[in-house]
Amino acid sequence: MKEILRLGHRIERDKRITSHVALTARAFGISHLYYSGQKDSHFETSLKKVSEEFGGSFKIEHINKPLEIVKKKKKEGVCIVHLTMYGIPFEEKLRELEKEEKILFVVGGEKVEGVYYQMSDMNVSVSHQPISEVSALGILLYSLYGFASFKDGKREVLPSENGKKIVKKK
Repeated sequence: MKEILRLGHRIERDKRITSHVALTARAFGISHLYYSGQKDSHFETSLKKVSEEFGGSFKIEHINKPLEIVKKKKKEGVCIVHLTMYGIPFEEKLRELEKEEKILFVVGGEKVEGVYYQMSDMNVSVSHQPISEVSALGILLYSLYGFASFKDGKREVLPSENGKKIVKKK
């Protein structure tokens, strides 16, 4: 079980970023994305369509109390990993992370409250510089899992040096 908690979604400001966090998570085999802040039905519908077309069983769930999810997951023995530029370099934690079967990755949006740093089992950084949460998440997940493959999609992208090649699966 590998899941993401995206904190503080704001429709007007974060519609692309939160969508890209979800697309990145899905591409690396994350099964579930929780998000707090404003509920965004358009975002949810858009990602559901991606999963239907390209495969996978990626779920999105809006939550009102993100700290409650963290507390619940901790009680269930899930490793809470907060992705922050202030954390320990992720390379130093890769071996530990690879051993974890259940992880909830916490990805900030607006300013992250200190309680998330305290409740996390690991605060890890991809760079000790300001960095997009999308790129940081992608680097971390690729280092841990590589890309996922989905057999149940309706469409498949074929590699091509020129142009776009998408085929319908039979």
